[in-house]
Amino acid sequence: MQIANISEAKAKLSALIEKVMAGEEVIIGKAGKPVARIVKYEKNQQTRRPGALSGKIKIADDFDELPDDLAKAFGMVPK
Repeated sequence: MQIANISEAKAKLSALIEKVMAGEEVIIGKAGKPVARIVKYEKNQQTRRPGALSGKIKIADDFDELPDDLAKAFGMVPK
């Protein structure tokens, strides 16, 4: 793991990216404190399955009805 300050990271970004691509983790610090971590991007290997939550989510019958006080606050009914 390499630790670099912000100015060093600006100057050597390409080299830091090469290290990350090789599997190393890079920490960027400001005033001696870590503030960011650069890690290799890995695409999610799990395929999406549409409908996975089917039957597990219930929407209330009155979901689209806004209470009068909120409707007034949003200017949806005359005050």
